Parts: sequence; structure tokens; C-alpha cells
Amino acid sequence: MTEPPSYPTALGASSPTSITLLGQDLAEDVMGTVGFGELAYWLATQRRPTPGQVRVFEAVLAALADHGFTPTAIVTRLTYLSAPDSIQGALAAGLLGGGSRFLGVTEDTGAFLHEVLAGLDGPPPADEAGWDALALETVRACRAERRLVPGLGHHVHKQGDPRTPRLMRIATEEGTFGPHLSLFAAIGRVHPQVLGKTLPLNGAGVCGAALADLDLPIRLLRGFALLARTAGLIGQLAEELRHPVGNEIFLSVDLNNRPVAPDPHPDGTDG
Repeated sequence: MTEPPSYPTALGASSPTSITLLGQDLAEDVMGTVGFGELAYWLATQRRPTPGQVRVFEAVLAALADHGFTPTAIVTRLTYLSAPDSIQGALAAGLLGGGSRFLGVTEDTGAFLHEVLAGLDGPPPADEAGWDALALETVRACRAERRLVPGLGHHVHKQGDPRTPRLMRIATEEGTFGPHLSLFAAIGRVHPQVLGKTLPLNGAGVCGAALADLDLPIRLLRGFALLARTAGLIGQLAEELRHPVGNEIFLSVDLNNRPVAPDPHPDGTDG
């Protein structure tokens, strides 16, 4: 007789009498005992985080949860307006908008810093001067390749993103200020020498650096940003239920559109 296929997992499993999660009894050892941020970290790494790691991780989640009427929030409200029977559709619409301009910067920055550090021939710098030298080399290379430095600049917080110094302080207090944050901070110090102007280190970028220093999987960093934004989008929907604005947003576009003649050469040619 052929043995049935086996699908081993160290995450969750159920029997007729119990549910286990990460080797723990879900009902007795997890529920009411393990916080959601701690559980999310634990699920992703299969390592139970220290209290300091939990504090930094949850600070990142708070930093990314909601930023007002961003495209992700607007599309969530408009999708709910169109399909109020589909909360999941409204949430999914907002999450699908997490990309290179919104939310994805967290992953892009973490991956960028990780790539630089992985390319070092020896150990990371031991002091601020060493980090500054590495950052200067990094920014110059990006400039030569006409690449943007992820996490540098913000369309609103042009004089400084308030989340950045706060998260760096929390990471320092909890002993998780590692090489990714060190390189990111150094980029903040030296980039004016290359770019000729001063740009802020944005909050999404510092979140990516902090998550990378927590030893979270680099390829999952955007997932943590989406985890945070899910809470924010639920808040947007809750506010939409109390004080609807989705229909006004729709009408402001619908009633103010302006017909224009079709482009005779949509392919960009002139003849």
C-alpha cells in the first residue's frame, strides 16, 4: 500500500483535540500570552524574539500603518464604495498598491543595504569614519550608475522625517542598531557631498534598515510593510463607515473630467 504524501511544517497543525502553533499549544500557551507583533516575528523566523526585538518590530509596524489619504487608502475606500459587500476586496485593492513608490521602499532599502554589506571583502566598518567612507563609496556608485538611493528623500518631510530619528533611538536603546542602520545613517551624513543637496532619510527606508538588522528575511520585508498597512486600511474602512468620503472623491473626478481630442500618434511618433 502506498504511503500517503507527507507535508511537514513547523508552523500550525490541528488534531481533533488540539491546535499547535510553532510547537506551542495555541489555546494554552499562545492566546492571551503572545502579542501579535511577537507572533508575526516568530512565524517569519521560527525564532522567538527578545522583548527588545519585539519593541523595534512593533515600532516599525506603527510607523508604516497609516499615512492618511495615500493611494493605497484612496483605492481601498473607492473599492468599498463600488463593492461594499467585499471588505476583502477593498483591503486587497489597497495592499496591491504597495509598490516602489509606496510601502515598497521598505523592502527596497533593506535589500539595497544588505547587498552593499554582502559585497564587503571583510568585516563591516568598526567606527563612524569607516561607515562614512563606505557610504560615500556607495552613494558615488549610485550616482555614476544614475540609480536612486532607496530611502533617501521624501515628498512631504523635506526637512526630516520624524520617524527616522525615533526609530534609530529605539533600536539603539534595545541593542538592535546593527550594520544596516549604521550604513543608512552614514548615507544620511555623507550624501550631500555627492548629490550637492541634503535629502532626508525617510521613514520607510529606516524601517527597512531596522527590519534587516532584526535578521528578518530580506525577501519578506515588503510583507511586513503590508502587514502594518492592513491595520491602517481597516482604520480607513472604519472611518469610511462613520464618515464616508469615497463618493465625494469619485464625484470630484467624474464631474471635473475634461474631454480632450485623441492623440493622433499614441505611439510617440510625429508622422
